[in-house]
Amino acid sequence: MRSARRLIVVAVCLCLLGAGAAGCSTTQEKAAAQKAKSERILKRQAKEKKAKKAAHKHGHDKQKGKK
Repeated sequence: MRSARRLIVVAVCLCLLGAGAAGCSTTQEKAAAQKAKSERILKRQAKEKKAKKAAHKHGHDKQKGKK
């Protein structure tokens, strides 16, 4: 009787540990996906800023020629 209870308790603990480990990897995957998304956004923003700065500089060059 005691060994059956002990076996059940061990089985339940293993199930809980397995579920916890699976949840942890899912969290890590979500974090990795979020990090990748953030990096893409930052790269896009830097590219847009660079293009805007280049366009702004180019516009000033035209104004200098008109004066």
